[in-house]
Amino acid sequence: QVQLVESGGGLVQPGGSLRLSCVGSGFRFSVYTMSWYRQAPGKERELVAIVTTGGMTEYADSVKGRFTISRDNAKNSTHLQMDSLKIEDTAVYYCNAEYAFGSYWSQGTQVTVSS
Repeated sequence: QVQLVESGGGLVQPGGSLRLSCVGSGFRFSVYTMSWYRQAPGKERELVAIVTTGGMTEYADSVKGRFTISRDNAKNSTHLQMDSLKIEDTAVYYCNAEYAFGSYWSQGTQVTVSS
């Protein structure tokens, strides 16, 4: 059974940090491109960051310099370190695993940035 299980969301003040984690099981994690998406209320889901199987990373312009994506194939996990958080980062964050023949999604975790 394929699973992507997230952890690490919560409430944080502007300027604070959070670290999201996503652990995969039931599939060959190392061959999948891993990504983080987010969806704010009333908005479409948007891509936040990608890490390829070779470790290359890309970020949405809105999070460049503040967020860092990483992966640990030995632990079937990917992480999103979020620093200097802004109110506009408030959203449900999703982990995604994508390969040529399909993709998997996590259940989502709420991140709320508020004073």
